[in-house]
Amino acid sequence: MRRERIEFPGSQGAPLAARLDLPEAQPRAYALFAHCFTCGKDVVAAARTARALTEAGIAVLRFDFTGLGGSGGDFGNTGFSSNVDDLVLAADHLRAQFTAPALLIGHSLGGAAVLAARHRIPEARAVATIAAPADPAHVRHLLGEGTAEIEQRGEAEVRLGGRPFCIRRRFLDDIAAQPQRERIAGLGAPLLVVHSPVDELVGIDNARRIFDAARHPKSFLALDGADHLLRRTADAEYAAAMIAVWASRYAFGR
Repeated sequence: MRRERIEFPGSQGAPLAARLDLPEAQPRAYALFAHCFTCGKDVVAAARTARALTEAGIAVLRFDFTGLGGSGGDFGNTGFSSNVDDLVLAADHLRAQFTAPALLIGHSLGGAAVLAARHRIPEARAVATIAAPADPAHVRHLLGEGTAEIEQRGEAEVRLGGRPFCIRRRFLDDIAAQPQRERIAGLGAPLLVVHSPVDELVGIDNARRIFDAARHPKSFLALDGADHLLRRTADAEYAAAMIAVWASRYAFGR
């Protein structure tokens, strides 16, 4: 696998740090990967999935959303809608510099984001989600007692994954206003829903709701025993390998 570091402007004008993972030979197709809430492009699930896809001949662009990882901008000024806009701009960059993505993959809230972005990336022929919430508003419970402070003061510092983040009321308003079920029903592309039955952060019922809302062709893969972040190597590698096999049916066209 070869890697190229890339930078492109995000939805708020700040530069976004990206990595393009390339197969040894000429790519047969390109994929775009969206990471989980407050994570980054180098999270285990993203790295393992990119490796499996490159072995199947698919190049993968993964990037840090605005205000996270190596990307510029203020995370406190972002929201679900800006994440979707960042994804569309990443697809625009691929289209302009390489080839538009044939495959969209998202982990956790990134999974919800690729479902929302699909209708703005018409070249995407398939979508895969990993541990995705059925509704972006699901992340509200992660804010805990900070939610009340945000609603009262307009913002609060909340610890997520052991790190402090500034969350503002506009974020809560944004996730509450997303027509996600309608987006899933009108996805217009084959869908693979990957989820662990024992996911401790995003319960398996979310996978059922996504699957029920989607139209065929759709598939479901259960990651028995896996945690939300796929921290066990075996879980991440299994999910990545299965996504690669499934994606190959659609990404190369027929």
